[in-house]
Amino acid sequence: MTAEFAVVIPAVVLVLGLCLSGLQLAGAQLTLQQVAASAARSLARGEALGTAGELAAQLAPGARLSEEGQGSIVCVRASSPGSAARGLLGAVSLSARSCALAGGR
Repeated sequence: MTAEFAVVIPAVVLVLGLCLSGLQLAGAQLTLQQVAASAARSLARGEALGTAGELAAQLAPGARLSEEGQGSIVCVRASSPGSAARGLLGAVSLSARSCALAGGR
């Protein structure tokens, strides 16, 4: 094994770890977006924020929901704090927002 090869291996492992963490972070963002969309539809149907919060707890543990009413449109912001379980990029906090027409209110 040459010295150059011994120097390159840790760098390749680090880059691979960052890429995999980025993919895991993107998956968590997509899940959070789906939670926000589901919660917005649920609130638009007239259900309570607690019901939507239970759904969020099942799909994305640790996610927090907040309702933002804008006239006949109900918006929900779902946020998730950084977590060491997400790997190398775990310190990144995620947030997603979705709106639905409030037909059930």
